[in-house]
Amino acid sequence: MKKVGFSFLFLAFLACNSDDSPNSNCNFLFDAGVNLQVNTNLPQFSQLAFPNNGVFVPGQGNNGVWLWRLNSTSLLAWDAADPSHAPDVCSTLTESGTGDIVICGCDDENRYSLTTGLGLQGNTQPCTLQPYRVDDLGNGVYFVSN
Repeated sequence: MKKVGFSFLFLAFLACNSDDSPNSNCNFLFDAGVNLQVNTNLPQFSQLAFPNNGVFVPGQGNNGVWLWRLNSTSLLAWDAADPSHAPDVCSTLTESGTGDIVICGCDDENRYSLTTGLGLQGNTQPCTLQPYRVDDLGNGVYFVSN
C-alpha cells in the first residue's frame, strides 16, 4: 500500500512540474464578454467573404476582437489585446501591413499570427492570442462568443 501511495505522490509531483504549466506572464487578459454577430454581406465585414482577410471590431473582449477569414469555410476570432500585457492603450493589436500579422503598440512590439494565434519569434513572452468561439449560422452570418 505504501508503494501505491508513494507512486501517486510522485506522479502528482511530476504533474505539477513548472515546465508544463502555462507561463504566468500570459494571464493578463480578463474573461471579457464577447457577444458579436457578424454578417459578411454587410460593408463593414465584406472583407471576411474572402480568404486571408481580417477585420478589427472594437468594443468587444479586452481591447476589441480580430476576425480572420482563414479559408472559405473557417472564420477565426481572437482577442485584440496582447496577452503578454495587462490591457492598455498600447496593448491593442493593430495591422502590421504584412498579411495575417498583428503587432502590439507597446515598446516590445510583440507580433502574432491571426492564422495560428501564436506569438512570433522575438516576442518577449511565449504567449498565444486568446481565441473566441465562432458559430456559422449560415448565409454568411457568424456568431462570435466566449
